[in-house]
Amino acid sequence: MRTEVIDLNQSGKGYKAISKALGLQRTTVRAIIHKWQKHGTVVNLPRSGRPTKITPRAQRRLIREVTKDPRTTSKELQASLASSKVSVHDSIIRKRLGKNGLHGRFPRRKPLLSKKNIRARLNFAKKHLNDCQDFWENTLWTDETKLNYNNFAKMSGPKFLQSAVKDSLQVIANA
Repeated sequence: MRTEVIDLNQSGKGYKAISKALGLQRTTVRAIIHKWQKHGTVVNLPRSGRPTKITPRAQRRLIREVTKDPRTTSKELQASLASSKVSVHDSIIRKRLGKNGLHGRFPRRKPLLSKKNIRARLNFAKKHLNDCQDFWENTLWTDETKLNYNNFAKMSGPKFLQSAVKDSLQVIANA
């Protein structure tokens, strides 16, 4: 589009005619022509500002480490970058990860029941299935974890991998 503006300008057309022909604002046409006259190019020029300390290679390394272990802290990432002679503040690391869609979050809580605990509970329930109501009223489940088997199947996928989940309870074994 910018080269078309320059071609039309060099053919002798004015701002108004070029803007009508290409459907651009007159100020846009004027800015493109002035840029051509001043710099001899219409491509985007580098902007001022401090260059980033984190190289694209180091950024890929950060992303790889975080996707491999989502519970990695920014301080640990800072130390790993320091080993490759890149010295940055941990807030810079968090900003860079945030720009790549990797935001810091608290881990999801999940009931702490292993396959062994589930099996033991099921065996206990089957063994005492025909016991009276008084027995069940006097049974104390010390970890107070409620199991809803309808929702238990929903607890799968990457959100519930052991690396991304924080245990919500301490299990106290029934004596």
